[in-house]
Amino acid sequence: MNIPDLQLINKIDKLTRSGKSFAIYRLPWTEIPLFVMQKDDNIDTFSLHCELNEKKGFVISPFHATEKHPIILIRPDIVAGGWTEIEYKLNGIDFAEIKGISSEYEEYKEESELKDKYTSVFNKFITPLRNNEFQKLVLSRKAQYRLKKNFSPTEAFIKACNSYPRMMISLTHTPISGTWIGSTPEIIIGGKGNSWNTVSLAGTMQMNGTSMPENWTSKNKEEQALVSDYIRDILQNISNEVIVNGPYTVQAGPLVHLKTDFKFTIEDNSKLGNVIDALYPTPAICGLPKQDAHNFIIKNEGYDRGYYSGIIGWLDPEGETNLYVNLRCANITENSAIYYAGGGILPLSEASSEWEETQHKMNTMRRCLTNTL
Repeated sequence: MNIPDLQLINKIDKLTRSGKSFAIYRLPWTEIPLFVMQKDDNIDTFSLHCELNEKKGFVISPFHATEKHPIILIRPDIVAGGWTEIEYKLNGIDFAEIKGISSEYEEYKEESELKDKYTSVFNKFITPLRNNEFQKLVLSRKAQYRLKKNFSPTEAFIKACNSYPRMMISLTHTPISGTWIGSTPEIIIGGKGNSWNTVSLAGTMQMNGTSMPENWTSKNKEEQALVSDYIRDILQNISNEVIVNGPYTVQAGPLVHLKTDFKFTIEDNSKLGNVIDALYPTPAICGLPKQDAHNFIIKNEGYDRGYYSGIIGWLDPEGETNLYVNLRCANITENSAIYYAGGGILPLSEASSEWEETQHKMNTMRRCLTNTL
């Protein structure tokens, strides 16, 4: 991706400190940044995805919708593609920096303290799994690190685009959600007309230099199968035609995952919100049984995920939709970034290896935020 001039970078950075709601994102294997912004300050919020039926705009959805963290739709009053058009559309728009924008906050902690806390929560998760109360649970965590002085979210976005061509890269901001940046490999639903797709993405290993490892453990294979079976069952209830391809190994930055592709049809695109509600949350970011796992996570994970592992992306029932799971992401605060990562826990899981997996996932965005352009 080309680097825009400094004036535009500064203007987008200023937007992240304003009362405006906007998103800039880049789809996988493309070079063009896409920009969405609404002109007024009245934010459309929802408590259920089905309320998005017939809606168009950029979605920012939490793992668990609450009054503090609602589903947000940025109305597409201003839409642009490419730096030149973005700069043109932003010319003449007045916006002022404001203080006190909503964002997550956590005291800085040493790595040893973070690991001890994670291990303690892991033990809460592994016990019901080994007692066969759940087939799978997803345990996540967060960690806060200081940003360098004069950090530029836009520069970090550009670096992520150039570092991770396979991922959907996003930089979003609303006064409700705060500022988030991410590079996710996982689509929840994409397509247009009657041709749609989603994926099962579960199982994680590090890249082996420049080659992709294929020696998947039984734990990773089982995790992938659980997610794939769930998605297949859901799609067969909402579509007359479901085509499955996989699993196979794919790269996502410094990591590789097991992936299965699903292609399916939808008869009524005005009800995309209903399809999202049926699919989300998948066992890839929640667990099984779905509702029991969701409730267990909220009660026992020890923090509110906010917009981590929620849904992010463009929704257009009459055009093309590209909605992703908000992974490999960070919440940008005034002087720091709070990174989020998680992993699937099965009865055979071990705390040390799961901790390391979250470290590797957090490093995906840390590389872009600590060493920008």
